[in-house]
Amino acid sequence: RFKEAVNINQSLFVLRRVIAALSKRGEGQAEDQEHVPYRESKLTSLLQHAIGGNGFMLMLACLSPADRHYEENLSTLQYASQAALIKNQPVVNLDPKDRLIQQLQNQLEAAHAFILNHLGLDELPPELAAAAAEAAPGRRR
Repeated sequence: RFKEAVNINQSLFVLRRVIAALSKRGEGQAEDQEHVPYRESKLTSLLQHAIGGNGFMLMLACLSPADRHYEENLSTLQYASQAALIKNQPVVNLDPKDRLIQQLQNQLEAAHAFILNHLGLDELPPELAAAAAEAAPGRRR
């Protein structure tokens, strides 16, 4: 159990170093200045894509209302404020085929809007409306 506790504490220490390095990047410092030690523990290597990747990250800080836990609460709030400085740029990971289908559907909608505006129509001609319905069965118009 002692060895397990040591490993847990080491992982949490490395997690704090990772968050410190990423928060410095979020403050506008150059990305090459500090190495982010993701590989120094299993925890940070597993959380690498969530912490500093292209996803959303949420951190909850649990505090105690008791006065005797003041120092622990202060440390938790400092840690959470440092984590809040991390700036990720989340993107939707799409399969290239799905991305192409989405782009083609957007182009088709733009072409239909152009036809409606150019011809001064309120709705598409029946042959185009039927083709649009077949092209996007899951999409509502």
